[in-house]
Amino acid sequence: MLTRYFALVIGIVYVLAGLAGFVPALGDERTSPDLIVDAAYRDVLGLFPANVLHHLVHLAIGILGILAYRTYAASRNYSRALAVVYAVLAVMGLIDAGNINTTFKLIPLLSHDVWLHALTAAVAAYFGFVAPRAVDAYPDAARSRA
Repeated sequence: MLTRYFALVIGIVYVLAGLAGFVPALGDERTSPDLIVDAAYRDVLGLFPANVLHHLVHLAIGILGILAYRTYAASRNYSRALAVVYAVLAVMGLIDAGNINTTFKLIPLLSHDVWLHALTAAVAAYFGFVAPRAVDAYPDAARSRA
């Protein structure tokens, strides 16, 4: 059950983060680091460099998390995928060569995004690979309602 709640909570957090990126008052306008897509480029909350593609990715990840909440299997798979993808993104954010830390000049993965992606990957890894599945405390109750 905790894995399902993780998918729901992280989904809501990422939807809110994606929406916050579109609110100019929640970020500092900056000059983009030579991005191909520099629309809506700003440091969200003064910390996280992001552009319109970054905001859309956060919205998509959030919506997928909310949808994954429906079943344990979906939320576990979502958590596993999130762990792997965000671990890769954290490492990419550390590599300056070849524009890897800007996802080949499309999405910035710089600065505070690195630790946030690493933290997200670690927590998602716990819920995707380690957390036990909650056992139904009243297994006969479901049968009696059927």
